[in-house]
Amino acid sequence: MGRVDPYSAFRFVVAIDQIQHGGFSKVRGLQRETKVDSFREGGVNDFEHKLVTLTSYPNLVLERGLVDPALWEWHQAVVEGRVKHRTILVTLRDESGNDAFGWIVQGAFPVKWGVADFDAASGQIAVETIEFAHHGLLRRMTRSRAA
Repeated sequence: MGRVDPYSAFRFVVAIDQIQHGGFSKVRGLQRETKVDSFREGGVNDFEHKLVTLTSYPNLVLERGLVDPALWEWHQAVVEGRVKHRTILVTLRDESGNDAFGWIVQGAFPVKWGVADFDAASGQIAVETIEFAHHGLLRRMTRSRAA
């Protein structure tokens, strides 16, 4: 009998340095914003120049998920001052379980960890939320989409 994938119930699968470490139902922060400064040229009243200044990325937030202990250990190292930047791959699976598309999050490290409230009267499993600071975001084309 083959190994059962504990993350198969989640639509978003998370791999760190190309090793699968978790699955999540919700992802926030997959965005980037480029700031611009306006510059008015003397004597020209019908337009202003727009100069690109900075592209910023909000924290990546993975919610309602399940992860293996390696992510907890990585965050513990950050808490102790040993920050290791890694590449995270977030992949969206379609209804069939195939990779639909994904995002590459560069230079990431965990900055926040949370577990949902425990309630013995509820039949829910413990779900985790993890937040990552990072340096950049790229789109990843899957094999099925790139062909």
